[in-house]
Amino acid sequence: MSDFVLPETHYALSGDVNIAYQTMGAGPVDLVLVPGLISHVEFLHELPGYTAALRRLSRFARVVTFDKRGQGLSDRMSGAPSLEQRMDDVRAVMDSIGASRAILIGFSEGAAMSVLFAATYPERVPRLVLVGAWVRVSVPDDVWRDGMECSLKAWGTGQMLKTVIKSDKRGRGRPAGQAREVFEQSRSAADVLDAQPTDRRQLDPTAAPGSDARAASPH
Repeated sequence: MSDFVLPETHYALSGDVNIAYQTMGAGPVDLVLVPGLISHVEFLHELPGYTAALRRLSRFARVVTFDKRGQGLSDRMSGAPSLEQRMDDVRAVMDSIGASRAILIGFSEGAAMSVLFAATYPERVPRLVLVGAWVRVSVPDDVWRDGMECSLKAWGTGQMLKTVIKSDKRGRGRPAGQAREVFEQSRSAADVLDAQPTDRRQLDPTAAPGSDARAASPH
């Protein structure tokens, strides 16, 4: 990809917090990717296949990636922000790029943000795609608590990241376990949307109300 220049990182102001984001492509459709627990708009381009997947989507859309507050290149903060505060990061980014409407693709923990945003601003979300989402966590409280305590003890050591992104024989990072499954689903979605013009029309935010949104699904 020596002939390809990575997108520039910009910042949107959400309250008093700077939110890092990037855009790729200039299509008539805006796709906002809402990340899960881990994100870094610049470092993620180091993962094999990540940039290629975004480039496929950018053939017919403006693809927007961002780091939620406290993550990646966005401002650090103390305490745990509410879901409403994190949801407002999406609004700040959309306003910064001048997007009145956008299709949200929520990954993992970012799915809850996407659903809340769509419910709060239905006029701004013509389509909603959820990947690796859940309604509730079916894990006993004591197991969940022990897991959180282990994560807190290892915070800052890089141990948690190793369980999500492992290195291959060449030392390059690659998604592991469930993270790899979610990443492959996103690549499959890019393949389907790129290959079928009908699906692109279904993603058009100017489509008539009541249009079938299932075309955005990779299945």
